[in-house]
Amino acid sequence: MAPKADTQSAGAVAAVDASSQFSMDPLFHILKVVPYSFLRAPRLRLKIPSVFLPSAMTVFSLVLLTYFMVVSGFVYDVIVEPPGIGSTQDPATGAVRPVVFLPGRVNGQYIIEGLSSGFMFVLGGIGIVLLDLALDKNRARSVKVSYAIAGISSVVIAYVMTTLFIRIKIPGYLR
Repeated sequence: MAPKADTQSAGAVAAVDASSQFSMDPLFHILKVVPYSFLRAPRLRLKIPSVFLPSAMTVFSLVLLTYFMVVSGFVYDVIVEPPGIGSTQDPATGAVRPVVFLPGRVNGQYIIEGLSSGFMFVLGGIGIVLLDLALDKNRARSVKVSYAIAGISSVVIAYVMTTLFIRIKIPGYLR
């Protein structure tokens, strides 16, 4: 059996709420009621903004750009602020030669070194994407062959150049 509600206590709470509503500060009551007695909220006809998904090529481009920035050492370049290119003096002639790779230091780089290495990594990634496109059955044979040749060329060039960069960076490596 449900307990009976106490009607006297419920009425007392309602009376206290009603009396507390009118017992507020008169200045606050004036500031609360007076402006809204002659002002009215405007009728706004706002449209809900339509959000559309970006195209697949836009997402791919943003991911590729992010990948390039990460493998190029963009964060390192912003924090450390290395020079764009280095220089060394030729001991025989005394002439100053530009140096693109910071030799002997694996954990340091010039800006151009990072950008060129990042470009080679991106070139290899694009080559893999082209190889994937060459496997599409709905394309003409000549297009598939073109994609395959471009993909293999990109991957081979990226591998050879990256290996060359490592040999310049660390003399005597892989020999």
